[in-house]
Amino acid sequence: MLRVLLATDNRTAVRIIRLSLADRGRIEVASDLAHCLERLREHRPDIVFLELGWLAPSSRGDYRQALEPFRVRQPGARLVILARATEIVPAGQAVQAGATLYLTHPLNPDDVYRATLNADQSFSDASPGLWQENDTAAMIRTDAPAMRRVLDKVRLVAPTQTTVLLTGETGTGKGIIARMIHAWSGRRDGPFVSVHCGAIPEALIESELFGHERGAFTGAVRRKRGKFEAAAGGSIFLDEIGTITAATQIKMLQVLQDRTFQPVGGERAIEADVRIIAATNIDLEEMSRQGEFRNDLYYRLNVFPIHIPPLRERPEDIPLFVDFFFNRLNGRQARRKNGLTPDVRRTLQQYHWPGNIRELENLIERAFIVENSPVLTRSSFPPELFRHQPVERQSGWPALADVRRRAVENAEKEYLRSVLSAQAGRIDRTAQTAGVSTRQIRKLLARYQIDKREFKAGRARNK
Repeated sequence: MLRVLLATDNRTAVRIIRLSLADRGRIEVASDLAHCLERLREHRPDIVFLELGWLAPSSRGDYRQALEPFRVRQPGARLVILARATEIVPAGQAVQAGATLYLTHPLNPDDVYRATLNADQSFSDASPGLWQENDTAAMIRTDAPAMRRVLDKVRLVAPTQTTVLLTGETGTGKGIIARMIHAWSGRRDGPFVSVHCGAIPEALIESELFGHERGAFTGAVRRKRGKFEAAAGGSIFLDEIGTITAATQIKMLQVLQDRTFQPVGGERAIEADVRIIAATNIDLEEMSRQGEFRNDLYYRLNVFPIHIPPLRERPEDIPLFVDFFFNRLNGRQARRKNGLTPDVRRTLQQYHWPGNIRELENLIERAFIVENSPVLTRSSFPPELFRHQPVERQSGWPALADVRRRAVENAEKEYLRSVLSAQAGRIDRTAQTAGVSTRQIRKLLARYQIDKREFKAGRARNK
């Protein structure tokens, strides 16, 4: 049963909340802010309904300091701000500062009920498994300022219907952030449908997303519901949105503009009652400039962009993730591990993590299997992990592995520059010449900080 604390002097609001939650919760009412903070520790509520007028923001309208006592006394509680219709802007600022959502007076009983759904299941109670998309615990417990800013944006946009575009490298947790947005939204009771666009063959992507009618193409022996229809009333997460075909981009634009879509081979329009969350690990803006992605679709998707920083830019969180994976693995493995040797812990902090959180998870899981002692040692990790670390030698000579690595990097950079110059900065032609995908070329350009625009000057001369 829910433990609910009502911090409001609005008698009508108290009556509506009591009626809405009569069979679901044990409710207490606080007479003022001091009484509310006192009951936080003793009552330990799952959810707090708090009158906005009881909070004093800073001179800049920042509610962080005012909400800090709630976070310290009961960090797992869901905090619902109660505001008048004229207080929508400061209520939004309170949500941005850390509150879960806000409701306006006069309260709607259905909104009150929805605000309490799943409130007794803390996001820190992660489900069994390792780094799964529905596991938000490690993302919320962050010590990195860059990640705190991400969570601030998530809290701000989640209660809205706005389209969100998540950007960032592979393995940074974009899928988890997408689920977090859904879980903190008014659509949390509806389905969350995740689609990995890059994993679907080009010939099938339209059918997978929008469905098809019987007889639409060879092999279509029955009508099929697409992902958008399956996500009705909830949210759809479109991962690697930059990989969809030109024809699918046109249909996606229709969804965003008209909120309707048509199945393949169909004539009737179906309402798209979904909240769209898209993600990409490539630069969609640059793709749109190159004509590889529709410009109008990019602007429709990029309404509320959130960039997820790579793990190397949030090293403060590496120990948290290590502890997180340790707890999960110790719950599943017969042989428990107690920690890491100091040199391994130092190496994990200094490594550049090209595979981000996913790479860290895989390395920890592998080490759990390989290591025989209670502590994970250097020998249970791949030797490549330590090649980027400085090794002290009396001779002053660098390690052979470092020499080899630098030689490979220099060769790759020189090769890329030569091919880009020959192809006047064209990514598609460079990839074709190199025998790799355009995605790999973009990753290498980002890794070596090569700007393809410096090679475009030769394009006019080559025409």
